[in-house]
Amino acid sequence: MERSRRVEIAKLVSSLILCQLAGMTGLIFTKPAIFSWYVSLKKPFFTPPDWMFAPVWIILYILMVFAAFLVWRKGCHQKQTRSALILFGVQLILNALWSFMFFGLRSPLAGLIEISILSVAILLTLQSFLQISRVAGLLLIPYFLWVAFASGLNLSIWVLNR
Repeated sequence: MERSRRVEIAKLVSSLILCQLAGMTGLIFTKPAIFSWYVSLKKPFFTPPDWMFAPVWIILYILMVFAAFLVWRKGCHQKQTRSALILFGVQLILNALWSFMFFGLRSPLAGLIEISILSVAILLTLQSFLQISRVAGLLLIPYFLWVAFASGLNLSIWVLNR
């Protein structure tokens, strides 16, 4: 296999590992609270059933993997690409941090503050990805929309339970 093909595969696999690490980190805080603290909260009428969250997040993380890969394959020698990937990394950290804030700390208010910052980070990442790869940017739109929905859900949970 030629070197450039191996590098491309390594970038794809690395993107997959990084995104899955963020997801698994969030799951560490989410899973214990789902059947204890979270079930005791008052939730708005538009709360999706619990079983829906896992498949949605799996799809979103797969889209993030391919978006990151499409940008990364453009090469890190360009400042714009490096900046976009740094933004992507920041939003991944913020993504995992929300689970800690909301579920780990059992604080809808902390989660709300954090998800507001996450939403901005996703939007900035999406915009920077669009400038490098239109497809990569478009792949992040469902993620942004889901987090926007989750922000409304988080706000409603905070209001109903304060």
